[in-house]
Amino acid sequence: MSALFTPADGKPRCLWCAASPDYIAYHDHEWGFPVDDDHRLFEKLSLEGFQSGLSWRTILTKRDNFRTAFAGFDFCKVATFTEADVERLLKDAGIVRHRGKIEATINNASRAQELVRETGSLAAYVWSFEPRGEDAPYLASTSPASVAMSKDLKKRGWAFVGPTTVHAFMQAMGLINDHAEGCVTRAKVEQVRAGFVRPG
Repeated sequence: MSALFTPADGKPRCLWCAASPDYIAYHDHEWGFPVDDDHRLFEKLSLEGFQSGLSWRTILTKRDNFRTAFAGFDFCKVATFTEADVERLLKDAGIVRHRGKIEATINNASRAQELVRETGSLAAYVWSFEPRGEDAPYLASTSPASVAMSKDLKKRGWAFVGPTTVHAFMQAMGLINDHAEGCVTRAKVEQVRAGFVRPG
């Protein structure tokens, strides 16, 4: 089966974004483009954790609600959340109301602060795991790099950061260019990646 689909505009794109019209804008303007903003990186790691067992469309449609609920994913603010905040979030119909995932996000915010103190920024830490000379196969669910980052995060006390979750995070945040060959966005991502200054 082809890894591409061609919508009405005649531009071939990765097959996965055919699942929903919501996906096309996300695919064209976000997925795979390199990110070095700490809040966006923390947001994506958190949302990938919330996605576990669900579809990305479910999370994408609720993303603005998540941003409101979790203080724009400013991990310095999220780290101060209390049990009262957990209870508040469990009553918020605009997000995924899963106690374990909510508590993991709050825990991970504190762990993110620790990483910043150690490495200077969350971005510096994340990009230290960028695959070197490793071309992850299109639509793979894990990679050696995601396994390594997952293992290190877990050792540091992070939760909901398994290798599959971390690989999806790496795909989305541009640590690898996993757009299919022939996808209209692949060359754009590669061009941005070529000029991207790695943090750290």
